[in-house]
Amino acid sequence: MESCESCWGGEIVAEHVGRSKKTLDGIHARWIARRHRNTDDLTYRDEWYDEQCGGCRFWFPLAGEMGSDYGACANGDSPFDGRVMFEHDGCAAFEEADEWVTPESM
Repeated sequence: MESCESCWGGEIVAEHVGRSKKTLDGIHARWIARRHRNTDDLTYRDEWYDEQCGGCRFWFPLAGEMGSDYGACANGDSPFDGRVMFEHDGCAAFEEADEWVTPESM
């Protein structure tokens, strides 16, 4: 592997996946299919509308365009800690934030 002073660990690890609409749409389609709570599901509870990831104090939105819909969970009590989640998904470990965090507000 090629050496690189400015790369992580001194090595080139991977090329960026790209930012084309087709690439981002493909990522969105895969990730949206893996939601824990789907608002279109008949078993979705009304109280879950107020307990969505985007309103949790442990929500860290991704940078760029994907950050408007996706972020990382940083709640050690959540089974989704360390995973990328859809902003309208959620879990039982939800803790309300003062406001929804967006990439622009970080």
